[in-house]
Amino acid sequence: MGDERSASLTVRVSVKNGTQSPDEARECEVLESATEPTIAIAARDVALTVQEATGTHTVCYDSGYLNTVMARSSITYIDGEQGIMRYRGIPIEQLAEQSSFLEVAFLLIFGDLPSKGQLDQFSKLVADHSFLHTDICDYMRSFRYDAHPMGIFISSMAALATTIPAGDLQQLDKHIYRILGQASTIAANAYRHRIGRAFNEPRMDLGYTENFLYMLDRLSERDYRPHPAIVRALDILWIVHADHELNCSTACMRHLTSARVDPYTAISGAASALFGPSHGGAAEAVVRQLERIQTIENIEPFLERVKAKEERLFGFGHRVYKSFDPRARILKEQVEKILELVKVEEPLFLVAKELEQRALQDEYFRARRLYPNVDFYSGVIYRALGFPTDFYPLLFAIPRIAGWLAHSREAQLAEAQLDVREHTHVVRPAQVYTGSAPRPFVSLEAGDRPPYQGRDIECYRTRLSTRRRLGLLSDSSASEHTQHTHARV
Repeated sequence: MGDERSASLTVRVSVKNGTQSPDEARECEVLESATEPTIAIAARDVALTVQEATGTHTVCYDSGYLNTVMARSSITYIDGEQGIMRYRGIPIEQLAEQSSFLEVAFLLIFGDLPSKGQLDQFSKLVADHSFLHTDICDYMRSFRYDAHPMGIFISSMAALATTIPAGDLQQLDKHIYRILGQASTIAANAYRHRIGRAFNEPRMDLGYTENFLYMLDRLSERDYRPHPAIVRALDILWIVHADHELNCSTACMRHLTSARVDPYTAISGAASALFGPSHGGAAEAVVRQLERIQTIENIEPFLERVKAKEERLFGFGHRVYKSFDPRARILKEQVEKILELVKVEEPLFLVAKELEQRALQDEYFRARRLYPNVDFYSGVIYRALGFPTDFYPLLFAIPRIAGWLAHSREAQLAEAQLDVREHTHVVRPAQVYTGSAPRPFVSLEAGDRPPYQGRDIECYRTRLSTRRRLGLLSDSSASEHTQHTHARV
């Protein structure tokens, strides 16, 4: 977060307790960032101040961690009010225009831009580790043909932990090369498995993003190469998705790292968090929304339903950004280039353009700062490039692995250096218990146990179970009929 400095702040707490209002003051440690008007106060100091004033055990309650800082990080800086985003101090706009995904991955993970020699070596190490163990390939082929690609990816990434010893901190960088290299291969194989085609081996002479597209799309061509414009568009998409501070999946990665989970299982866990529709499913939700709208004539009625809170508007607004998402500005330019390149006349793209314009011009959405976000343009680009909607979460996960690895490495290095300011123990949030008061166990034999008052326990039946049940009833009836016939005889 730039230059940080520790200081102290006197916090005076007035607590009303009956007729008394005791005051308590304490010097609290604070962390002030030189790049933003924010002061982070140590929660333990505030809790102790209140505790000493009231004589009652005190914790800080923050549902959803909306006002909780769990780590000091120097990776990504975000100013949601101004619409600013930087990786290691470098504006995201400059990186998207001039850099490549692997160069950005190096920047995020190791803290600075690589020299040409370092980037060449890093790229080679990642490419060297892009080949999968045959057991992993066999494991991927064992999934059903209609298995969700993200489910295959999560399971296969966790399976890597069984083939590669986790090692210690000295081996951390080697795991970084392996995970970056093999993640794109696993993702490509998940796609190929879904469409019933053989897996392609990685090529050492292709760049990272180009190699991924090659493994996706090559059929029998001897020298197949993806289109350079598509390679560049996907590279930019991956640059802007590589990290975004402490979002849900990145916080999950730091939680797992604190428990000293091996990096492959930790990546699988973070990807599982990303798989949630409220986190990594937004781009897919945008496309589903455009499909429901269907035509330009349906946009106005749709927006009226949104205003009446009868519909959700996907692809607009952001929990962090109160102005235009800087990533969205970058991808908006790419949308025009990709649509011009593919020349696909699809009504969905016309609907997307018109929805964007009407929402931007509508005072209702402008007053609420609901601007198009990165997911709106990502969904349109993925659709234009022909990716199936259930593959969108994977296209999000591959670049975000760079950010997850950066945060995991930062947390492990802080612990190795015994940075006493950091919480180096396993992450363990507290809770406020709201359950029953102490009560005795009542045995069934006592006969006076009250019935469960919650939701009824239901027996869910599928068509198969219903068919079997009817068949069993039929067999039972036939058996009774046979026994009755034999008795008469």
